[in-house]
Amino acid sequence: MLVYNTTFTMPNDDARNFVIWVHQALFPRVAESGLMQSPRLLRILSHKDEQTECFSVQFEVEDSATLHRWYTQQGSAMMQEMVKVFDGRVAGFSTMMEVID
Repeated sequence: MLVYNTTFTMPNDDARNFVIWVHQALFPRVAESGLMQSPRLLRILSHKDEQTECFSVQFEVEDSATLHRWYTQQGSAMMQEMVKVFDGRVAGFSTMMEVID
């Protein structure tokens, strides 16, 4: 099992709308694919900049081939939509992690 994590940073003024967008747009559309499970949105508390907020968006996925299929079918378009909705004020980077039992 893999965890696909994307860490996002944005100006404080966009944080509330970002949380709404994740819950109302991103999570439902990702769920439709059936490829990703266990969506989570987390606020990063160790972030120290008073001008911005940081969040982690996580999904579980069976393997890297499934993640690649999701990204090419849906993920890339969702990230482009996010850039458009937030006019480039949200930046992020992704990490793929392996769950170790």
